[in-house]
Amino acid sequence: LAPPAAMAAQAAAAAAQAAAAQAAQAEAAESWYLALLGFAEHFRTSSPPKIRLCVHCLQAVFPFKPPQRIEARTHLQLGSVLYHHTKNSEQARSHLEKAVSIPQFEDVKFEAASLLSELYCQENSVDAAKPLLRKAIQISQQTPYWHCRLLFQLAQLHTLEKDLVSACDLLGVGAEYARVVGSEYTRALFLLSKGMLLLMERKLQEVHPLLTLCGQIVENWQGNPIQKESLRVFFLVLQVTHYLDAGQVKSVKPCLKQLQQCIQTISTLHDDEILPSNPADLFHWLPKEHMCVLVYLVTVMHSMQAGYLEKAQKYTDKALMQLEKLKMLDCSPILSSFQVILLEHIIMCRLVTGHKATALQEISQVCQLCQQSPRLFSNHAAQLHTLLGLYCVSVNCMDNAEAQFTTALRLTNHQELWAFIVTNLASVYIREGNRHQEVVGDMLHVCSHCLRAAAFYVRGLFSFFQGRYNEAKRFLRETLKMSNAEDLNRLTACSLVLLGHIFYVLGNHRESNNMVVPAMQLASKIPDMSVQLWSSALLRDLNKACGNPIDAHEAAQMHQNFSQQLLQDHIEACSLPEHNLITWTDGPPPVQFQAQNGPNTSLASLL
Repeated sequence: LAPPAAMAAQAAAAAAQAAAAQAAQAEAAESWYLALLGFAEHFRTSSPPKIRLCVHCLQAVFPFKPPQRIEARTHLQLGSVLYHHTKNSEQARSHLEKAVSIPQFEDVKFEAASLLSELYCQENSVDAAKPLLRKAIQISQQTPYWHCRLLFQLAQLHTLEKDLVSACDLLGVGAEYARVVGSEYTRALFLLSKGMLLLMERKLQEVHPLLTLCGQIVENWQGNPIQKESLRVFFLVLQVTHYLDAGQVKSVKPCLKQLQQCIQTISTLHDDEILPSNPADLFHWLPKEHMCVLVYLVTVMHSMQAGYLEKAQKYTDKALMQLEKLKMLDCSPILSSFQVILLEHIIMCRLVTGHKATALQEISQVCQLCQQSPRLFSNHAAQLHTLLGLYCVSVNCMDNAEAQFTTALRLTNHQELWAFIVTNLASVYIREGNRHQEVVGDMLHVCSHCLRAAAFYVRGLFSFFQGRYNEAKRFLRETLKMSNAEDLNRLTACSLVLLGHIFYVLGNHRESNNMVVPAMQLASKIPDMSVQLWSSALLRDLNKACGNPIDAHEAAQMHQNFSQQLLQDHIEACSLPEHNLITWTDGPPPVQFQAQNGPNTSLASLL
């Protein structure tokens, strides 16, 4: 027998040999793995990408019987490549489910769970996504970045399902967790997101203190300048949209100016490549370029409500140009949402300024965007039918207008949109001389200052058609008081010209002239073609009645010019194949349009 010392030496030598062999094997394993990984990444980033070869390289890892960490990571990588670059969702799902099921490796597990829940939602398997995310959230509390990200993701899923209560609860949990782990930045993101949902739910009593707290956090937080400014943009966007939703066009101006200055500041800042020390701070609300488009968008919304339509056109052109550039490199769904909202606003501008044919083509463009995304259509179907209803009114197709507005009402439960639709539907009923009482009385109970002012105008219009002129004047003066308080220029112009018409009918030519002249000036500034047409007709008749033939001739010439412009545009719009959209009231937007046999050239509604 060998002495104990010799045995120990032999054992040590054997152990050293085994360790050396294991190290060599590990080094070899690492080298082949890194080589396959390098080839896969090379093929993925080739121009154009060679995804099939990338997948082959990753699949080649498994025959080597790799360690579990490499196996889990490779399943995740395969699932990610197949999900993002192919239509093979079945294989993508299989690999991601395997990555989630392998124990211990939590960073892999959380990323795989996040991707897999996205895939489930894409396949309309939301019920499978929710428990997956809940389980991942439950076990990720020691990993701040993933815990916060998964909370955001589950909150977004609930939001898409219109379950805003559950989404707000999750965002509240996230805000408290971020506070505990010392991330005031991400706490602000959670709270601002919650504030956005509360605004959507119109829980204003909860919104105001929450936004006050957010403002304090944003101002006190000292960190990455771009992150700080992006929080400020988020905060100001919520304030501006809150004012606009309430129809407070004048009151919003200081906030809007701050927002525009803030985005200018962000555009001058360079991205800081230094990562935050707190992993919970590794979030961005929106890329700078997206924020820029968003600020253009809220500026367009403000200009539209205030009646600065040329300004709305200018900012819409800028935003759409920026969007076209971004969409060449970025397929983010939010860009299509921005595009649709911009188009919705500019379509309304076109209808006011007397460009119906262009408006109809842009409505068709919205239809095409909605055809590409069922979710986009679901979110904007009511608005799309509302726009078609407004177009129908502009071309005097009142039966179709009623059908479109009725369809839009069926598709929305948003209070302010509902009130906007009802206001326009009431004007259709009044002009048609029937069923006005069904809706006229219910429009004064909305929160929006702008819509309440519009409701008084419609009540005044109704009273005018009924010959109750004193009552009409009372409603219209209320509209004027409200519209002047918030610079609602279109409502001011419409109220002035209708008051002028009432005074003309009553034989008070001087007072009529005092109303019609400023109405004409304001309508020219907007510009509002229908009010200009109406005002010029009244000025012609007023000047004739007052014995001013030169002024009467000038007004008649203006009226003739406006009539010709509107008639030409009317014929062009009704001749477009897209005009057939006015008959669409059910299901997704039609893919093809048939040419019209002939246009309806009635201008009765314009006179």
